[in-house]
Amino acid sequence: MQTDLAKGHLDLLLLGVLRDGPRHGYAVISDLRDRTDGIFDLPEGTVYPALHRLQDDGLLVSDWEDMGGRRRRVYQLTADGQVALAREQHRWHNFTAAVDGVLRARPTLDTTPGIAGSPA
Repeated sequence: MQTDLAKGHLDLLLLGVLRDGPRHGYAVISDLRDRTDGIFDLPEGTVYPALHRLQDDGLLVSDWEDMGGRRRRVYQLTADGQVALAREQHRWHNFTAAVDGVLRARPTLDTTPGIAGSPA
């Protein structure tokens, strides 16, 4: 479990999973784990409080549904949640592009005298 990788990005990850439609909490956890090949195998104690906070912030709504004889709370994005997801996706793409720019190898000039392309 690499919970530390999700720190600071948990809201984006949860909103991204719920973009594809309503899910109960365990399905959110399972989808997140499956979509990341197990990288984000987050515990219920991390995910459920975040889902409740996103609901309190108006980004999600939930309702109870009977599923297989059990009642489960099903979460879905609100219009504000869709806007927040788009905004956070934009921020994420800008962030990863900036990090990639720093990590990308840059061509260097050989400064050895007498080698073609080096300063004389």
